[in-house]
Amino acid sequence: MQGIGPLSDLRVVEFVGVGPGPFAAMWLADMGATVFRIDRPGQRWNQTRDDVLNRGRRSLALNLKQEGAAEVALRLVDGADVLLEGFRPGVMERLGLGPAVCHARNPRLVYGRITGWGQTGPRAQEAGHDLNYIASSGILSAIGPAERPVPPLNLIGDFGGGGMLLIAGVLAALVERATSGRGQVVDAAMAEGGALLSAMIWAYHNKGLWEARREANLFDGGAPFYRTYRCADGGFVALGAIEDQFWTLFLDLAGIDDPLLRNSRKDRAQWPELCNRLAAIFLTRTRDEWCALCAGTDACLTPVLDFNAATSEPHAIARQMFVAPGGRAQPAPAPRFDRTPTALPGPAPLVGEHTRELMAEAGFSAAEIATLEARGLIHHATPPDRA
Repeated sequence: MQGIGPLSDLRVVEFVGVGPGPFAAMWLADMGATVFRIDRPGQRWNQTRDDVLNRGRRSLALNLKQEGAAEVALRLVDGADVLLEGFRPGVMERLGLGPAVCHARNPRLVYGRITGWGQTGPRAQEAGHDLNYIASSGILSAIGPAERPVPPLNLIGDFGGGGMLLIAGVLAALVERATSGRGQVVDAAMAEGGALLSAMIWAYHNKGLWEARREANLFDGGAPFYRTYRCADGGFVALGAIEDQFWTLFLDLAGIDDPLLRNSRKDRAQWPELCNRLAAIFLTRTRDEWCALCAGTDACLTPVLDFNAATSEPHAIARQMFVAPGGRAQPAPAPRFDRTPTALPGPAPLVGEHTRELMAEAGFSAAEIATLEARGLIHHATPPDRA
């Protein structure tokens, strides 16, 4: 099941997890890597072809808590370039699958670990979720209306600071391996990755250009030229006219001659009043009327679209940002490559769908596979669409 793309020579083993680990595995598969996941027998939460986060992999169901499972898993890991796991610190070691054991058999293995707090530290063993990690890292305090912070979905901790930084760490380790010939452990923590994503805001903070109050700063909705506005039909537009020339262009297109809006955009003391005046102006036209007014210009005004509408936006269609295999929309692989283009990998596997074939590829004989199945250590599921 080798894919096409810049990582088509890469072999990845993913130990089933949630959030950032599956996202990293999905992206590697999108880039052409051969990825298979070790699932838990009887697991049901990902039993659907429509789970975008699980696309592009094959599934082997293995009971890691049963005696003999570690040796089976190690034989599967022996031929891998990358291992991805998202358990709490120490779990893989207790299963007999820690980095030391894996590296003793496969010294070139890049061992990617993703947790909320990291492998060490006072909070390493604490449970948590995206919201907790970005709250403790200072990020959440800056997001939301003045009254209270709000969760920015789970994009910053889980997927940006977690999954994407895990990917970056794995790729960096692979580049280093080309010189040293040795793998290493990548310790990715969502709290740390999320904090790293806020580097520019820290720069503003350190230069005295960022207030602790929400809706009082350049990028948090406090600036009249960088926020969302409700329109006459209840829809919203996003205005991002930060630069003077873009702001002036927007005012010209909108026919706004208000001297305060024309001349006081850099006066932070006037921002609340400017926001109020603009809010009233935006209520005079529908969302689509505003967008038509500014279309094809540098006014930096765009509609706020929901997921359904986003797939039919003209630029998204032209760039094929979304694909819809089986009629179900999902984001297309990104970024793009001119010499080694990627392609959408296959749909999400069902748990245990590829157990037998993956075991055979790893060198297990038919008799060994039958014995392991009889013991309940592995499980092979025949999906309904293949029965």
